[in-house]
Amino acid sequence: QLQLVESGGGLVQPGGSLRLSCAASGFSFDLYTFGWFRQAPGKEREGVSFRRSDGTTYYAGSVKGRFTISRDNAKNAVYLQMNSLKPEDTAVYYCAARRGRPIVSELYNVNAYDYWGQGTQVTISS
Repeated sequence: QLQLVESGGGLVQPGGSLRLSCAASGFSFDLYTFGWFRQAPGKEREGVSFRRSDGTTYYAGSVKGRFTISRDNAKNAVYLQMNSLKPEDTAVYYCAARRGRPIVSELYNVNAYDYWGQGTQVTISS
């Protein structure tokens, strides 16, 4: 059974760091593209960071240079290291997966992902 479970969210002061984890059971990292999305209250879900099945990584402009996506094959996990956090990073963060290696523009298409985790809340506030 293919399942994604996020963890690692919490309350952090501006400028702080968090590492989100996504336990990806049943997935083959070489066959699936993984993405981190976020949704703030009253806003649409947006793509944050992606790791395609070929290992290439992509970031939204708002997080580039601050966030890093990575994986651990041994632990079947995908991570999102978030540094220099800002209040506007506050949102529920979701891990998602889809089979294959989509073109870059398709990475950000919420409807193109078949598997989603339950989400983890990230709050940046002083």
